[in-house]
Amino acid sequence: MNTMTTSITDSEPDVASHGEPVTASPPPAPSVSTVKVLRAAPQDFAHGVSEALSSLLRTIIVALFVLTFLAQPMVIPSESMEHTLLVGDFLLMNRSALAPAGIWQRILPYGNVERGEIVTFHSPLNSRDYLVKRVIGLPGDRIRIDKGQVQVNGQTLSEPYAAFEPSTYNPYLDHFPTQVYSDPGVEPGWWKTLQQDTQKGELVVPAGEYFMLGDNRNHSRDSRYWGFVARSQIIARPLVIYFSLTRPSRTDVQQASDDRLGHDSDVSAHLKGFARWKRFFHVVH
Repeated sequence: MNTMTTSITDSEPDVASHGEPVTASPPPAPSVSTVKVLRAAPQDFAHGVSEALSSLLRTIIVALFVLTFLAQPMVIPSESMEHTLLVGDFLLMNRSALAPAGIWQRILPYGNVERGEIVTFHSPLNSRDYLVKRVIGLPGDRIRIDKGQVQVNGQTLSEPYAAFEPSTYNPYLDHFPTQVYSDPGVEPGWWKTLQQDTQKGELVVPAGEYFMLGDNRNHSRDSRYWGFVARSQIIARPLVIYFSLTRPSRTDVQQASDDRLGHDSDVSAHLKGFARWKRFFHVVH
């Protein structure tokens, strides 16, 4: 007699085709390998957490190294470098280019400070503060400013970056160096050094020192006010503007107030005025 076999699925009752009940077989016992996997799960979780923490630690170390030795973000607070750098510009500084020579000189590509480039340095007045200016005088250079025109070693510099926004007449700035103490903003100690280093109407930059000017010549506190910058104080070169918030300028007379009424619901207008989008990722030079 032929025997009929019926497959049993989860959706079918545990009965044969002829209606007789069928006893279900007990589930197989877990194999030894399965038990081992279940017991090893807490160890795998701990190993995963350890790997995640190790990866995070490595990321932090790399980030700290980059921020300390290679790059550093900063924001422009004043108008002294207009219109090259504006108030609200966020800069990424290249620290591997101009950092002072030291134990890292053998592994990092430090370079020389060049005339005309923009640099970041510790303030001669307070080493905890950072300033950004343009290098005008190198060691040994003879500096003279006549009616706003900068002369270096007897040659007038071509400075397309320089801005001369209106200000009150200041003979100290228009004819530099001078023997007349006419600006109370000049540091007294620097005034004495200025007289000592002036020869035949020209300021001679000492060895290992640099003379800095802001691009906004009538509104910049720079080497004319506080003196030279030592090579050891120069730490970085601005690389790129990675973000720029719209901030008003106190010295730019070209900016006029806007009295036009708008709508608070106009999101696009708020976004447009929130930042200077065209300055994003603008290379500084």
